[in-house]
Amino acid sequence: MSDLSETTKSPGHEDRGFFGQPFALANLFGVEMWERFSFYGMQGILLYYLYYSVSDGGLDIAQSSATSIVGAYGGTVYLSTIIGAWIADRVLGSERTLFYSAFLIMLGHIALAVLPGVWGVGVGLVCVAVGSGGLKANATSLVGELYSEHDDRRDAGFSIFYMGINIGGFVGPLLTGFAQDHAGFHAGFGLAAIGMALGLIQYTLGRRHLHGVGATPPNPLPTAERGRWIGIAVTALIVIGALAALNIITADNLSDVVTGIAIAATLIYFTVILTSKHITSVERSRVISFIPMFIASAAFWSLFQQQFTTIAVIADKRLDRSLFGWNFPASWVQSINPVFIIIFAGVFAAVWTKLGSRQPTSPIKFAISTAIMGLAFLAFIPFTGGGPNSVPLLAICGILLLFTFAELFLSPVGLSLATKLAPKMFRTQMVALFFLSVALGTSMAGTLAGYYDENDEAPYFTFIGIASIAVAVVIGALSPWIKKKMAGVH
Repeated sequence: MSDLSETTKSPGHEDRGFFGQPFALANLFGVEMWERFSFYGMQGILLYYLYYSVSDGGLDIAQSSATSIVGAYGGTVYLSTIIGAWIADRVLGSERTLFYSAFLIMLGHIALAVLPGVWGVGVGLVCVAVGSGGLKANATSLVGELYSEHDDRRDAGFSIFYMGINIGGFVGPLLTGFAQDHAGFHAGFGLAAIGMALGLIQYTLGRRHLHGVGATPPNPLPTAERGRWIGIAVTALIVIGALAALNIITADNLSDVVTGIAIAATLIYFTVILTSKHITSVERSRVISFIPMFIASAAFWSLFQQQFTTIAVIADKRLDRSLFGWNFPASWVQSINPVFIIIFAGVFAAVWTKLGSRQPTSPIKFAISTAIMGLAFLAFIPFTGGGPNSVPLLAICGILLLFTFAELFLSPVGLSLATKLAPKMFRTQMVALFFLSVALGTSMAGTLAGYYDENDEAPYFTFIGIASIAVAVVIGALSPWIKKKMAGVH
């Protein structure tokens, strides 16, 4: 009875105007594509901008500090999904929060393009991080609201949405890397700003197709409490500024700080949701089932996001980038994974649709993902110990293909799972919890990169690879218990 009621109320139940999916998915697909174009386009050249010498157009920051900044920035993006989700659930609703977040991202890329030196990096990365966090959580939540809980199109819809993300992720580093190579870093950042502006225009023109989805906050904040929350926000900013001024927070430990904040936020968030009087016993059980998968997700992202730290360094210093006598920009390596996603996302979506209820459970998909990720890092071992141009392009392509398979087993499935396991009163904030696992993993990717030794690489890849496979074994062993706690969600 409840299933039929939920299906009837779903705004996208009868709508199959976009490859068999609700037509509103096309608009969300587009804005996320342009956001990822700008995000990955900028991030593709960010590390090099930080550690390249001034004569090469960079800021000449130490490489270890640069990887820490990149890891911390990436972690902050996903940590900011908490802010975006809270604003959506308590103040503006998902749809308006997404719109304002997109505008903030555009301003951040403009700052990187026009403001010189460290000021441009500081202002730009803060704006992009907070804006991207708000956009990601709410775009994902809106996609989830297009389907009823038991709509078999859900995972396929998220895979299509994920393919749009990776079209942007593929084109962004290619164009910004080319611009940086020929006209400098600020030209590359300027292209990212243009991309986000196009995304904002496209989303504005297509907002009507959402038909009111996400228009109102599900748990509005009483007017009397707004002053208290504004005070909390201002106090937090003052504390962060003071810690930075006193050199307690530095470039070298920035990723460690963000990792600590992500862990604390995770513990607080799970506690708040699990102790809430607004959730049922079934909803509480489903949230508990998400905890081990949260840990697996964090482990996965701590390896996967090293595309922007350790692997970016390898691409710059060790990879043979010669194509017909021309060395392509190192940032282009970051377009390899999106190419594979574009090729295989549809395949995975078709397989999940074909299998229907016979597809592997979400815990098993998570276990397979972390196991593949571990194998990918072990695959680096035969290529360790060489000098410049010692890593073949074909080897990096093969390793990043493993990254892709691991990603498709976990990331779109994790997004879908978060919306399915979410208590009604914490819908967007449950999506933020999934992104907290990404925040934790991404900041850890910056921290882990600090242990990478170019002169002794094998122990690094061996330890991380084995650790990821161990996580996979544990999740696989726990899968029957997890499935039981999921209380009917597949």
